[in-house]
Amino acid sequence: MGLIGVIGNDILTNPAFLLGLMSFIGLVALKKPINKLIVGTLKPILGFIMLGAGADFIVKNLDYLGKMIEKGFNITGVVPNNEAIVSIAQKVLGKETMFILLAGLIINILIARFTKFKYIFLTGHHSFFLACMFSAVLATIGFTGGILVFVGGLLLGMWSAISPAIGQRYTDLVTDDDGIAMGHFGSLGYYVAAFIGEKIGNPEDSTENIKIPEKLNFLRDTTISTGITMLVFYIVAAVAAGPEYVSELSGGKNYIVFAIISALSFAVGVTIVYNGVRMILAELIPAFQGISQKVIPNSIPAVDCAVFFTYAPNAVIIGFLSSFVGGVIGMLILGAMGAVLIIPGLVPHFFCGATAGIYGNATGGKKGAIVGAFVNGLFLSFLPALLLPVLGGIGFQNTTFGDVDFGVLGIIVGKVGEVYKAPGILAIILVLAIFIIVPSVVKKDVKVINAKDEY
Repeated sequence: MGLIGVIGNDILTNPAFLLGLMSFIGLVALKKPINKLIVGTLKPILGFIMLGAGADFIVKNLDYLGKMIEKGFNITGVVPNNEAIVSIAQKVLGKETMFILLAGLIINILIARFTKFKYIFLTGHHSFFLACMFSAVLATIGFTGGILVFVGGLLLGMWSAISPAIGQRYTDLVTDDDGIAMGHFGSLGYYVAAFIGEKIGNPEDSTENIKIPEKLNFLRDTTISTGITMLVFYIVAAVAAGPEYVSELSGGKNYIVFAIISALSFAVGVTIVYNGVRMILAELIPAFQGISQKVIPNSIPAVDCAVFFTYAPNAVIIGFLSSFVGGVIGMLILGAMGAVLIIPGLVPHFFCGATAGIYGNATGGKKGAIVGAFVNGLFLSFLPALLLPVLGGIGFQNTTFGDVDFGVLGIIVGKVGEVYKAPGILAIILVLAIFIIVPSVVKKDVKVINAKDEY
């Protein structure tokens, strides 16, 4: 594999390296000594690897839960999964995806340098997923070669700058102006949850103010409360699936014991994620001041959704549960309509539902967390169902992308391209470009878009 291949496939798709690189650049710009460079570069990398290890632990144990639910409650259909569809797409569009990713990252940096959209999107694997989706949708429309890469790169780079900006005022509420932005392509679902929270709830009635009796104070420990909550889910699912089926999943372990171990392992995964996030933020935010001051003035890191879990741990669990309920109801509605059955994927409902709960809580307290995450769950059912036909022309009928932005962008680009072909896609690019350029060329008294401003 050549140097470009290594950069495209192994570095630019790895958020740990991206975080470390950004931290290194910032520290160099601040003229920090070598010992600070080493620590400040390695800690974000190690923190993200820790975050990834925790996420893998969560995904592994959620997979067991999902299979037990499918078996126990006799549910069959399509389970949205970003990793699954990407693995399929790479067999057909691997080169195109890599070059779209590279082009998109360059365009994101240029936008941050020369416009008022100062967001550097650091969640490399999500950039890779969206590059893959654009390659699939544009290929289905009829784009090929350099034009496909150029158009896909423009769409990826522009949305990487726009998606953090449109909800920054909500992100500031979540983080109390911590200087970070949302860098995850479930962002539209989170912002809708925050908008709903504004309309129906009170931020003072926060999920984090839930009063726990003194005898139950141990539940304030996030690991303990998460473990107890998930024990209920896993044991019910294991009983429904039956000991014989669960024994196949567990390699012969007792089905109740396996359910307990899996539930508690899930809680451990969440704790690992929390600790990894703390390590990332402790070094990344100070280092990013160097980039902001010297390389890209006023730049803001847009980071993975799991980074926000530490700001409202109670909302994480409430959001996950509410989103999952919304996904189940959405599945039942799709079944009644005779549409493709979208089985709630526990991974998107956990990560995206939890984040929607956090954003809903920031603007509307408990009501916002519950209702906002519930609506997010409905999105995670209906959008993948609508996206499937857009991807079906090149053989992706059995899986689809799971998160909200993928659904919205894929449907818009796919449907507009199907009807209006190249002129329609050009119109979408022009709309996005105007959205970025106009705030950047207006009068000088317009404030730079940054983490302290509302967009």
